[in-house]
Amino acid sequence: MARGATGLTAAKVRTAKPGRYGDGNGLYLLVRAPEARFWLFRYTRAGRMREMGLGRAGADSAAVPLADARQRAADLHRLVKLGIDPLDKREADAAAAKVAELAEAARAKTFRTVAEMYVTANEAGWRNDKHRLQWRSTLETYAYPIMGNLMVAAIETSQVMTVLEPIWQTKPETASRLRGRLEAVLDYASARGWRTGENPARWRGHVANMLPPRSKVRRVEHHAALPWQEIGDFMAELETIEGTAALALRFTILTAARTGEVIGAKWEEIDLRSGTWTVPAQRMKAATEHRVPLPESSLSILKAVAQSEAAGTGFIFRGRRDKAPLSNMAMAMLLRRMQREDLTVHGFRSTFRDWCGEATNYPRDVAEAALAHTLRDKVEAAYRRGDLFEKRRMLMNDWTRFCGTTSAPMIAS
Repeated sequence: MARGATGLTAAKVRTAKPGRYGDGNGLYLLVRAPEARFWLFRYTRAGRMREMGLGRAGADSAAVPLADARQRAADLHRLVKLGIDPLDKREADAAAAKVAELAEAARAKTFRTVAEMYVTANEAGWRNDKHRLQWRSTLETYAYPIMGNLMVAAIETSQVMTVLEPIWQTKPETASRLRGRLEAVLDYASARGWRTGENPARWRGHVANMLPPRSKVRRVEHHAALPWQEIGDFMAELETIEGTAALALRFTILTAARTGEVIGAKWEEIDLRSGTWTVPAQRMKAATEHRVPLPESSLSILKAVAQSEAAGTGFIFRGRRDKAPLSNMAMAMLLRRMQREDLTVHGFRSTFRDWCGEATNYPRDVAEAALAHTLRDKVEAAYRRGDLFEKRRMLMNDWTRFCGTTSAPMIAS
């Protein structure tokens, strides 16, 4: 439509009554109400009429002036002549802008930043405090020095291998866990749109082709354990040492519990009258509540802690910081100070289990229940309803008596 008497003027744009008014080159003024005036560009594409909004019309400063609307319509008219659909182009431009925005966001995200975000997002679901610490420590020790400051979108196989290769032969278990953590962080980055392509830390069909399986690197070493015949002498020495770590280690040995279960123990879990410690499911490896019978020696330790710490609420074995539990390394460091680097805290569970099997007549399932081990036989597990608590109480009483003697081994009933 050629402009002339029928073309628009600035005055008409301001005063036109409700209706649609053409200006040429596909430009129209749409008036719905005195305060609702809009510019439209109309065009035909593949035999179909389409309309594209060009902004608000009117006299205020935020409105698009007539001259600007004409220029936009002229530009769009040329696109139509070239066979380009303006609406499709606008959508494509918006998509490209979104991609560019994501790319910019990815460039601003380092591997360290994304790893910390992943840990923060997932650690609430990790029951084990030691697991949380290991996640951060392995990344801090091995991954961050090499790829911590690299953009997560730029991480490639070469960086992953630079992290893993130096420790794969010497620390295969740590390296294997680290690889899984790298894979999880990079998967998280992909899910958030901060990187694309295959995960360079994936094992199957990738890293597995460059590194030998962990099981073939070297034989898996079990936790160093004290021979059960020596537990009496060890406990006698341990009783001469003062401090929370020594009390916690004695309690750990007498209950055959895991480190995380002991340092996370709270007074509210203890029933002194019945001599029972109930560990909630969220702190158990098998995610099942576990009752632990407490012989008099274990209860005496709790009473000693209560007196020395003026306790009664919160964590039983407190750390240096107020309201914080004992460090998961405190008992291990105590063993070092005792010059027993040949032992591990977890190894005392093996000492207990060896004693059960070699020096007593207690059934295997009672010993396994005392260790809170999950039954591997699913059929047997399906029929097991009780937790053998009273039988375990007799077992733990015998274990406590054995730990308090250095005489010849006894055969418990």
